[in-house]
Amino acid sequence: MSLETVNALWAALPRPRFDENNVLHLPGYDKHQSKAIVARLVSEDLDAWSMAASRVGYCSNPVHLVGSSTTIDATTGEVLASYSSADESLGSTVVRCGNRRESACPSCSRLYAADMFQLIRAGVRGGKTVPTEVADNPLVFATLTAPSLGPVHGVRDNGRRCRPHAHGQPRCQHGRSTRCMTVHTDSDALLGQPLCSDCYDYASPVVWQWWAPELWRRFTITLRRSLAHHLGIPATRLHEVVTVQYAKVAEYQRRGLVHFHALIRLDGPRDVEGGFAPAPRKVTPTILARLVRDAVAAVRFTAPPVDDHDAPRVLAFGRQVDARPVTTARRTDDPGTALSPEQVAGYLAKYATKAAADTTDHSNPHLRRIQHTAEQLGRRVEGDWVATGRQGPLADLPYGLLGKWAHELGFRGHFATKSRRYSVTLGQLRRARRRAQQLVADANRRGEAIDLASMEAQLMAVDDDHTTTLVIGSWTYTHTGWDTPGDAALAKAAAAAARAHDQERAAARRLDSRKDVGDVSQT
Repeated sequence: MSLETVNALWAALPRPRFDENNVLHLPGYDKHQSKAIVARLVSEDLDAWSMAASRVGYCSNPVHLVGSSTTIDATTGEVLASYSSADESLGSTVVRCGNRRESACPSCSRLYAADMFQLIRAGVRGGKTVPTEVADNPLVFATLTAPSLGPVHGVRDNGRRCRPHAHGQPRCQHGRSTRCMTVHTDSDALLGQPLCSDCYDYASPVVWQWWAPELWRRFTITLRRSLAHHLGIPATRLHEVVTVQYAKVAEYQRRGLVHFHALIRLDGPRDVEGGFAPAPRKVTPTILARLVRDAVAAVRFTAPPVDDHDAPRVLAFGRQVDARPVTTARRTDDPGTALSPEQVAGYLAKYATKAAADTTDHSNPHLRRIQHTAEQLGRRVEGDWVATGRQGPLADLPYGLLGKWAHELGFRGHFATKSRRYSVTLGQLRRARRRAQQLVADANRRGEAIDLASMEAQLMAVDDDHTTTLVIGSWTYTHTGWDTPGDAALAKAAAAAARAHDQERAAARRLDSRKDVGDVSQT
């Protein structure tokens, strides 16, 4: 077992070499990491560490707990099972950190993205207890952008120059050109930065970002009212005819502002048992896309001033709005303008694992200044709160917690949200995965094969075990992360190798499916 483990871990690492002093060196790692990695690979407890690491998917920052738990039959008092961290090979129970951000933990981020993919796809095509008939309901993929808050460098369509025409004077009051004749590429460091950082109003991006969740809320209200008007019914009775369901993720643009990607689906009446009722034919996907664009353009919100030295701002979404119907195998929308469910689910799942630190480079002076402005505004609010002796907690003020969200450039919303009846929940998917892992482990011990695909309904069933069993436990947190830099580097390398392996398998499956389609078309 040890040789197999060593070979697998070595395969995840770059090819080692000896330096001029005949010291083993691993490219990409410093000498301390290389020494710690080699020490782990020749240690006696390598198998124990490897098993613990594999159980948490080679998480970058696992949580270590010590304690025990006992499962008891609530009716008879019989002890059904017991578990103690003392029985673990490392002496502690290791669990995933669960961080969704790719920069923090690639392994947990990858698992979160897989769950989001299943959640989003279920709302498009059905499955995971969602009826397949949901695929017949109108569905639109929309992108809502932030408004222009100052001229910035960007990539233009068809290889055009960045800003060939000056609006107003050829130079700003600080002597900088108001034009840019460069044809930028995607790797250009200037992308997203203002033409003149001294002219750029850095407070407005922070305020817009702070109220972006409110703009989204008002968009959903406006869309429902537009639907009611289109159907010729009062807005208060809309739920008797149609309901709006959505899944939304936020993504940072290079200029440091978020925009929203959303799947918006139209279902039938809300009171239908189980939800996912057929939508009225009077609203087609094309009409829904138009209503989405109109609702985005109509949304306005007057943001209160940050303090007495600030002024109110009227906020809106940007003029660039993309709303396109999504096609499924059951739908016949124009394939030239529609997207497939797998495309959209993949997009949203990828965006859901990103944060400001992932999608933007904080060495960029423009982004550092946005964060610095958010910190300054937060301190001004806190200072006024203390100086004026206002009653009530700081969090009750409109911008009371702004300083705590400066690291996200002022955005305080969730990066992934959905309406209640869009599809299943992440909790259901995680519970199903735990059940599947237990069934697979039991089947392996018995030497039997198991078909999880045929057990989807059982795996996704609502858990009602709490009515018959009682779990009593006592756990203590000890620390987070691996014990040595070598362990952390090995875990990250193994997670990267697993990700590459899964990507190769996915590419092979796509190739096989294309071959199958080609074979069918030739028959």
